[in-house]
Amino acid sequence: MTEPSFTIGIEEEYLLVDLETRDLVAQPPAELLSEGMVRTDGRMTTEFLQSQLEVGTRKCASVSEAAAEIVELRSVLSDLAGEYGSAIVAASTHPFGTWESQELTSSERYQKLDKDHQVVARRMLICGMHVHVGLDDDDLRIDLMRQASYFLPHILALSTSSPFWYGANTGLRSYRLTVFDGMPRTGLPEVFESWSDFQRHVKALVDAGVIEDASKLWWDLRPSIRYPTLEMRIADVCTTAAHGASLAAIFQCVLWMLYELKRNNQRWRGYSNMLVQENRWRAQRYGFDAGLIDFGVGAIVPIADLVEEILELLGPAADALGCVDELTGARDILVTGTSAHRQVAVHEASTADGAGPDEALRAIVDFLIEETNRPT
Repeated sequence: MTEPSFTIGIEEEYLLVDLETRDLVAQPPAELLSEGMVRTDGRMTTEFLQSQLEVGTRKCASVSEAAAEIVELRSVLSDLAGEYGSAIVAASTHPFGTWESQELTSSERYQKLDKDHQVVARRMLICGMHVHVGLDDDDLRIDLMRQASYFLPHILALSTSSPFWYGANTGLRSYRLTVFDGMPRTGLPEVFESWSDFQRHVKALVDAGVIEDASKLWWDLRPSIRYPTLEMRIADVCTTAAHGASLAAIFQCVLWMLYELKRNNQRWRGYSNMLVQENRWRAQRYGFDAGLIDFGVGAIVPIADLVEEILELLGPAADALGCVDELTGARDILVTGTSAHRQVAVHEASTADGAGPDEALRAIVDFLIEETNRPT
């Protein structure tokens, strides 16, 4: 087993909004997109819908390095978008945008996605954050994927940024997952015995002509086929950049902790997808407001208590990986609230001040613009 590198890379997806109307920019100028690729040295790409942009850091040695690069990319794209009368927002849904009014990005991959999945794909007016951690041994990636799945609801609960859909408060902190789960091959990852076992299952779908490769597995956690990494995909994109760094630190530290257990011939207790799925739903519905199930004690435990347990558990990992500040920053999320909490608060405050429905929704977009581009 190769000693893992534990390198880290972060991907974030943004929505492009018009500064005058606060609505989505369905057809951004081609110059904005081409210039964005140039100014970010190719670290910005287009997404399925033209109103979406994606950025990805380089392979980084630490969370702090990746987090600084995300702040830089947000700044570059914010300045560029402003030149065209628009802005980027880091939120997993737009407060009142509609998917029917969006335009698909012209590419062979996206055209096939549209053809294969029809309206299920066209509804994907959602954004997420993905974190890659370097695990150079294939079998290790499969082994740690099975164990790390337990922590996915905890990460989701701290990341939520999609409470609104079509101008309505959905009552969910992460409505994004409701949309995304309509796609096939999503949700919690399957359990495999080894890398070869995983490959056999993928080959069965490829040979049947259902998928081209494992990139069409859109699980909450998956082995990347582009890099020797394990890719966490469950998180909403965090409006506050520092919150995203904290979640990246949690994920990286979880994998370090699990690897250390393995080196000592131990492992994290496994739980069925049925049980973890229940926590996934609770995180999707309530964020961190109503707690998650601690299966060891058989009771719902407040997230604040679980976060403290996780911080203690992952302390040695944070020391080894140099991300203590980012890891302990998870406490700040509990104090300030996730983006979902603050979006709802902005909407309620605007309404209480006499704003009409449209004005209150635009106030949320104003908050998202300011917070996305805050230099943190």
